[in-house]
Amino acid sequence: MKAVENTSIAERFAEIRGVTMKLIEPLETEDFIIQSHEDVSPAKWHIAHTTWFFERMILKEFKSNYEEFNPAFDFLFNSYYNTIGPYQPRHQRGVLSRPTVNQVIEYRNYVDQQVYNLLAESASETKKEIEALIYMGLQHEQQHQELILMDIKYNFFVNPLFPTYAQTEKRPLSKQQESQFVEFDGGLVEIGHEGNGFAFDNESPRHKVWLEPFKLATKPVTNGEFLEFINSGGYEKPEYWLSDGWSIVKDYNWKAPLYWLKDTEEKWQIFTLAGIQDLELDEPVSHISFYEADAFSRWKGKRLPTEAEWEYASQSVAIRGNTMDDGVYHPVANCDDLQSSSLSKMFGDVWEWTASAYSPYPGSKPLEGALGEYNAKFMCNQMILRGGSCATPVNHIRETYRNFFPPEKRWQFSGFRLAEDQS
Repeated sequence: MKAVENTSIAERFAEIRGVTMKLIEPLETEDFIIQSHEDVSPAKWHIAHTTWFFERMILKEFKSNYEEFNPAFDFLFNSYYNTIGPYQPRHQRGVLSRPTVNQVIEYRNYVDQQVYNLLAESASETKKEIEALIYMGLQHEQQHQELILMDIKYNFFVNPLFPTYAQTEKRPLSKQQESQFVEFDGGLVEIGHEGNGFAFDNESPRHKVWLEPFKLATKPVTNGEFLEFINSGGYEKPEYWLSDGWSIVKDYNWKAPLYWLKDTEEKWQIFTLAGIQDLELDEPVSHISFYEADAFSRWKGKRLPTEAEWEYASQSVAIRGNTMDDGVYHPVANCDDLQSSSLSKMFGDVWEWTASAYSPYPGSKPLEGALGEYNAKFMCNQMILRGGSCATPVNHIRETYRNFFPPEKRWQFSGFRLAEDQS
């Protein structure tokens, strides 16, 4: 962990915890319990688990004579921290009809007040450590805000009624210019987090990486471009696919990205958090697995960028874009920078798959204690994504952020942009 921002930690705590509660306002009570797949978690579990994090990692460690709201919650809402103890299996989070939604919100309010009390009474020698842990808990909560939107979308998609989560902000539409490639000389460069500001342990230390000269596409691949891949029989041609990816395509009968549908006239539509809408060809393609991104890249005669290439290229790009704060919750076609020769949409809209496996940086050390399980133990069989999405809070995004998912997963807001070597 790094130093926290200058903003009052109590104000920051209230703000971010409030955002989570705003995200669940459109839900009916029945919506809070659904777990339609082992990858997704019920909304009730998310708001309880993020609360448990503050209780278990901070209040129980630093607040004298702290009384747990309910000792059973330590089992129910621990996610995967084996050093803390056993926990409810991930795939069975949806069987928890009790505690009720109201009881979980009551638990949340109780813990929030205890955190405020702790901040008010903390001695100076421990306050800095407590504030740093609270800030990490808020970063953790922002991750779950995106997960809440991801999971609601999937839970609603498997419902034959295709429910609408909310009438979100109107999707800005504009014609994108054709993607070009920006050249980078490469050489010995530095990536990774340094300096002030929060960063997870997997983003450090800053280190040197050698890059051969490369090119990076000015924008992510669009729905229209991916539709060309589909129409060319891309899902039927094994020569474009990694072996594991081809097996997934055949096992699950993939024919298009997740959430793509055809109407009665065989016209493509897409399911969004605002319901079913027409597929906009100029929007960045989303809900793509690594395997699909890699296959498309091979079909185009290109490749995916490495995470080092992506981060190096992004260092000259301002962190702005279509994020959760815009309230659209869907990738949009318009670009902040309409110059065809400039990198655009590096941040927001879709997390971008890279060709890099999730592994530790040279000299990386996980945090001590239970928090050491937060990132390091997942460094196997996962691929790195960069940039943030339309469901990521804007102040949660940074150029060094390393998101990671298994290569077959696609319920996250994931897309990609192309890269190639300089000849």
